[in-house]
Amino acid sequence: MENLLGIAVAAIFINNIVLTKFLGLCSFFGLSTRLKTSVMMGMAVTFVATCSSLITWLVYQYLLVPFHIEYMRIVAFILVIASFVQLVEITIRKLSPPLYRAFGIYLPLITVNCAILGVTLINVDVERYSFAASVVNGFATGLGYTLAILMMAGMRERLQICEAPSSFRGLPLAFITAALLALAFQGFGGMVE
Repeated sequence: MENLLGIAVAAIFINNIVLTKFLGLCSFFGLSTRLKTSVMMGMAVTFVATCSSLITWLVYQYLLVPFHIEYMRIVAFILVIASFVQLVEITIRKLSPPLYRAFGIYLPLITVNCAILGVTLINVDVERYSFAASVVNGFATGLGYTLAILMMAGMRERLQICEAPSSFRGLPLAFITAALLALAFQGFGGMVE
C-alpha cells in the first residue's frame, strides 16, 4: 500500500512541480503579477491536474498498455487534457457565466501548461503510481503549483512598490525572487531520507 499522505507532501513541498521540476514556468511568471489572477490560475490548475491524472491513468492502463502502444502516451495525454479543458470550459460557460468571465483566458492556457502534462507523465511513467496515488499526486501537484504561484504573486506585489534599480525591474527581479523561493523549497528535500 502506498503512503498517500507522503505522496501528497512530496508533491507539494519536496518535488514541487514549479520550483524543483521547473514545469509550468510560462504561466508561473506570466500570471504571478497579481494575487487574484494567481488564485484563479491555481484553482484551475489544481482541478485540471486532478481530473487529468484520473483520466490519463485509466487511458494508459486500459487502452495504451493492453494494445502495446505506450509510446503514444504523450499524444494521448495531450488529447485527453485538451478535451477535458474544453469540456470544463463549455460546462462553466453554460452553468456559471460570471465564473467563466472571471476565469477568462486562464482555462484555455491550462491546455498548454506543461505542468499538467508533466504530472500525468510522472504518474504513469516515472513513479508508476496506482490509481489512487495518481489522483492524490495530481491533486497535490496542483496544490503545490497554487502555493508556489501565490507566494510568488505576494512577493511580486510587494516588489512593485520598492525601488529597485531599473535594470532589475520586471522579469529580472522575478527570476531572482523565484530562485530564492526555489532555494527555500530545496530545504524540504533534506527532511526525507
